[in-house]
Amino acid sequence: MAIAQTAMPAKTAETPKGKALVDAKGMTLYTFDKDAAGKSNCNGTCAQNWPPLMADASAKASGDWSTVKRDDGSMQWAYKGKPLYTWAKDTKPGETTGDGVNNIWHIAAP
Repeated sequence: MAIAQTAMPAKTAETPKGKALVDAKGMTLYTFDKDAAGKSNCNGTCAQNWPPLMADASAKASGDWSTVKRDDGSMQWAYKGKPLYTWAKDTKPGETTGDGVNNIWHIAAP
């Protein structure tokens, strides 16, 4: 079931590592150092471990929020130009186990 994106695609929450952007389920969002401006470089196995914060085809950029087209043609949310992801090993809202993975994944700070 598609839900119209009238509000921002994520919200701010307090985590053990400070304020972070979280998805609608409260899961911490992350950025990837290898992403280029406006382009996701996390596909295939990477995207299985780091699921992208997907955007509806009708999603509209607003303020610091924008969308980027993924290699498969789907759309992903970005904050201040950086595509956003969750981490498969975070199992409950507020967890931040993805922060610092391989020194290239970081909590998305508001």
